[in-house]
Amino acid sequence: MSDCIFCKIISGEIPSKKVYEDDRVLAFHDINPTAPVHILVIPKEHITSLAEVKDEQLELIGYVHGVIRNIAKDLGLVNGFRVVNNCGLDGGQEVKHLHFHLLGGKKLTWPAG
Repeated sequence: MSDCIFCKIISGEIPSKKVYEDDRVLAFHDINPTAPVHILVIPKEHITSLAEVKDEQLELIGYVHGVIRNIAKDLGLVNGFRVVNNCGLDGGQEVKHLHFHLLGGKKLTWPAG
């Protein structure tokens, strides 16, 4: 989508500090981190939100979670981490492109990061 900030990051139109990239997924540092490690992991395919995932896209969502697991391991998050997905307006989703927050690097509290 031409007005989606994450699609612009995927295309390289907007720079990011990449952590991981392949043909299906991009992961990069959040510009407003809430934890010492705060990585955004997004599918390159534009999907508006988790509520909009089609059955044929479920394999991609599993793949994204495998990438998240690998990034957490690579970043040394051996004591644990949190994965957050904000879905829709009431869920706090600000960017209308499916994304997951990987948070770690400290003991996290709930509900705050």
